[in-house]
Amino acid sequence: MTSLKNLLILAAIAAAAGAQAQNSKADLDSVQRAVHVCASCHGENGNSTKPLIPSLAGQMREYTIRQLKDFRSQSRSETDIQAYMWGISALLTDEQIEGFADYYAAQKPAPGKSTNPKLEAVGKALYDKGLPDKGVLPCKQCHGDNAEGASGFPRLAGQKADYVYKQLQAFRTPLRPHGVVMKNEISAMTPQQLKAVAAYVQSR
Repeated sequence: MTSLKNLLILAAIAAAAGAQAQNSKADLDSVQRAVHVCASCHGENGNSTKPLIPSLAGQMREYTIRQLKDFRSQSRSETDIQAYMWGISALLTDEQIEGFADYYAAQKPAPGKSTNPKLEAVGKALYDKGLPDKGVLPCKQCHGDNAEGASGFPRLAGQKADYVYKQLQAFRTPLRPHGVVMKNEISAMTPQQLKAVAAYVQSR
């Protein structure tokens, strides 16, 4: 994880961005300097190489804004990233959060990676069709035919399977209080089915 020194650097950059903001948008140049701090975890241009840290490249603008605000309000509280993301987001204004969301939405996502075709095939069936007998809707209904995301629903394509699976598990706890739709949909799914969906979206 990034050191306290980097947190202080981001604080200084965030302050500069606030001072230079124009028309209620964070100054793009300041945001671009700040994302070098983010890159230490989320990868260059928002393409993470770490299994438990999400890629931000190509992510839906509205979704990124919501997650940063949830971290800032301390309502999103996964224990492994709680202190770090709470600290980072506390430094940001609404305008700066929007600047980050705009920047990452414009970045090109890395291509998906297939690692387990058999498991991915199971995941594809769940993603495309859901589990009608258990009332589970197809994932594509909200996340798009190719897991590309839509508005407030996040892009899942290319996300690391380990990260996606961990987040699906987190929706079963109070650690991610928002996402009522997800909480309802995954309640009837087994861990193996969740792993299959995670493997499939990684491959997209």
